Amino acid sequence: MSKFLLPQSQLSNRENLNWLCIMRLFLITGASSIIIIAIYGLGLDLPQVPLWLIVFAISGYNYHTSLRLNQTEPVSDFEIFIHLSMDVICIALLLFLTGGATNPLIWIFLLPLIITGIILPKTYTWYMVFMTTTLYTFLIRFHIPLPTIAPQSLDTNALDKFAIPYDNPFFDVQIFGIWFGFALSAGLVAYFVVELASNLRERERKLAEARENALRDERVIALGTLAASAAHDMGTPLGTMAIVAHEINQDFQERHYPELHEKIQIIQEQINRCKEALSVMSATGGEMRAESGQIMKLDDYFDEVLHQWRTQQPSTKINLIIDPSVSKEQIIADRTLTHSIINIMNNAAEATHKTKGIDFHVYCDEQNFHLKIRDYGPGIDEDILVLAGKQPVVSKKSGLGVGLFLTYASINRLGGAIKLYNLDEGGACSEIVIPLLPKQNPDSED
Repeated sequence: MSKFLLPQSQLSNRENLNWLCIMRLFLITGASSIIIIAIYGLGLDLPQVPLWLIVFAISGYNYHTSLRLNQTEPVSDFEIFIHLSMDVICIALLLFLTGGATNPLIWIFLLPLIITGIILPKTYTWYMVFMTTTLYTFLIRFHIPLPTIAPQSLDTNALDKFAIPYDNPFFDVQIFGIWFGFALSAGLVAYFVVELASNLRERERKLAEARENALRDERVIALGTLAASAAHDMGTPLGTMAIVAHEINQDFQERHYPELHEKIQIIQEQINRCKEALSVMSATGGEMRAESGQIMKLDDYFDEVLHQWRTQQPSTKINLIIDPSVSKEQIIADRTLTHSIINIMNNAAEATHKTKGIDFHVYCDEQNFHLKIRDYGPGIDEDILVLAGKQPVVSKKSGLGVGLFLTYASINRLGGAIKLYNLDEGGACSEIVIPLLPKQNPDSED
């Protein structure tokens, strides 16, 4: 598990080393197959013992590489280059014993060079160019020549059957070797280079997400600073309003002024709600309260969320669709998650058709719970859907703005995801996915 705590660059080098291990398995399999075909199929007199010793040496080095992948030490660029250099040296030894530069498989020097250019810095690529060029030049002069093979006659009647014009009824092993080398190189490049390029694209995508998350966090910090300042500035006016509302409630008794007393009660409830929200945003205790959470059963948590929301939207109809499996799961009841869900529900309640209300659908899979909040309103504007979660939305036509931006940030911080989309039959849907707590094994001991 410790390897998942390594920096992203170290994880990428570890993935690249794993791909080199796989590539070396292909090299071992291909070299063994070619040796067997050349000796036992074509009857070539090749130095078997040195060839097999080199193949076994490559296999041993690959086993060492697999053990290295299980270690926690970071994999550096230099270590990757050493592995590639060892592969080049082994390939050069195999070619030295099988014709050197005259071997039709001499193209294989290009594969380590291509991989070096993709996964390592430019300096290492030029080092590899120098190494492969030097070895290629050495193999032109120094090598064990391949034994000559007499041309093999082909059945011209079989060729005529396919109506293929063929003037030279002889099969040249050299030409076949060149063709085989091209076909094999095309397959290897298509497989390894494309996979390595895919890893690089995935790394770039993760870096882009990290930059986007960093930008979003900067915006959240700026909003938090403004919220703390606003909480400090609004505390005194709210206190004054609470005192005045209490005095009015005392001066005008309920039995004489029932309607006024009812309105004063509503004002006091809203003042208390504002005070509670400001206490969460305060710089002293608000951070601890906002970040704190406790383990709760999922059904109890949603009962609490719905109770809090109902105090804010008492007249909005809600259609509950809760899967029975919810009662068996647990989550961390984070306060910011509660505020995020209530914010989405309030937005849906403001946009929906009053006679249809909103849908509240909860179900679980093995790792997450899924919450879908659907309204029956006109839907969300496309420009808001594009900017949702990336920056605060200026337009408030659909009741979405800073609250939605903070909702995205809070849910992403908890390892979840949120998705907003319009439905073809009308209305909009907000889908929230949050990880569940892992189930405890009753047989395990602490």
